[in-house]
Amino acid sequence: MQGIINYIKDNEFRINILKNRINIVNYLELLSMEEDKILITSNIGKITIKGNNLSVTKLLNKELLVVGNITNIEIGD
Repeated sequence: MQGIINYIKDNEFRINILKNRINIVNYLELLSMEEDKILITSNIGKITIKGNNLSVTKLLNKELLVVGNITNIEIGD
């Protein structure tokens, strides 16, 4: 039961990098979305995702999924 409670109350920022996909959990704000660049803020700073044909295919309150040809990820201010 404690595992379920921890899952529900999870507030830790995470980035899962997969082939042509990036899953981001517990982000703060989606700042901009363009075909070649997506900007997101988190508790560790600004996340910049660069590439081609980028799109957000899942957009939830605290989770999003970016797909496309990802060429670069920058984390920090």
